[in-house]
Amino acid sequence: MQSIWESRQFHRKPDLVVIGSGIVGLFTALFHKRANPHHHVIVLERGPFPSGASVKNAGFACFGSPSELLADMEKEGADAMLARVENRWKGLLELRAELGDGAIGFEPSGGHEVYAAHDPLYTRVADRFDALNDALRPIFGKAVFRWDNGTIARFGLQGVDHLVRTDLEGPLDTGHLMGTLLRKVLSEGIFMRPKADVVGIDDGPADVTIRLKDDDELHAARAVICTNGYAQQLVPDIAVTPARGQVLMTAPLPGLKLKGTFHYQEGFYYFRDHAGGILLGGGRNLDVAGETTMVERTTPLIQDALENLLRTVIIPGQPYTIAQRWSGIMGMGPSKTPIIEHRSPRVIVAVRMGGMGVAIGIRVARQAAQMAG
Repeated sequence: MQSIWESRQFHRKPDLVVIGSGIVGLFTALFHKRANPHHHVIVLERGPFPSGASVKNAGFACFGSPSELLADMEKEGADAMLARVENRWKGLLELRAELGDGAIGFEPSGGHEVYAAHDPLYTRVADRFDALNDALRPIFGKAVFRWDNGTIARFGLQGVDHLVRTDLEGPLDTGHLMGTLLRKVLSEGIFMRPKADVVGIDDGPADVTIRLKDDDELHAARAVICTNGYAQQLVPDIAVTPARGQVLMTAPLPGLKLKGTFHYQEGFYYFRDHAGGILLGGGRNLDVAGETTMVERTTPLIQDALENLLRTVIIPGQPYTIAQRWSGIMGMGPSKTPIIEHRSPRVIVAVRMGGMGVAIGIRVARQAAQMAG
């Protein structure tokens, strides 16, 4: 039994349903609503709040470390790598312009890649360092990376012989980012439906049927699936592999020297300062099969490796307390290029962020919204 107010305001047939309230999902809804102000747009979220990788990541505003970019160049060619970097960089600029640096907690404290003593990775990067900067120059208008070994001691790092810096990256607060984006979405007339766990979606002759876990159904003119690492739950044949990333956070550390974002061992480890402590994640390469999962938990193998890195490289000899541990599920695949495509006439998918959702999410969403009409 619905009143006329409920049926007209909350239960009328939506013009667009977006599944997933991460960065991509919320921006998709926002851009569609701006282009179609009279459309009824609903975002479905399985949790009470956004709960995917958008709020489980380490808060890096980055476009790729030198070793990652060179590896991408070797695998897919220079053109593909440069197009990817340009997309990430423009995405970060658009994100900051849309939401504001203060609102997302962005700090222009720099991005770094560090290399251990006798690390062959350093030699591979050093040999092609100038050529990489030359290739990136048309995108950024200047040299992006520079050697900055003098800051190793200032940051308090141990067992590190070489350090690369870019002034164009830095940390941000993804909690603030998502809170700001969520408030913007609601303020522009988009409806949120939390605790709406979607179990199936069918594109029928007249509309899209979206089946929920509680046996309820929604019928919509169009739908966009923005569930990233969980995409196979609704689209089993899609080329998206779930990849769990584990993270830990220390309590505040007196006299902490570290400042900025850091990549280590070709990006398999990443760490930064936050709220006076160290936020550290990675180690997925230690158990790739085990970390190819949608189960959100931490494991002793990887958490021990993270703590070992903390003790030996990041804050050697300094006592610490682990304040929090968590994990998030990323969407990976055979390519780092996201999937933005029609799966049927009325159903679109926008998934596989490749661990770079903060950078590219807003641009992926813009394209998905355009496809939704």
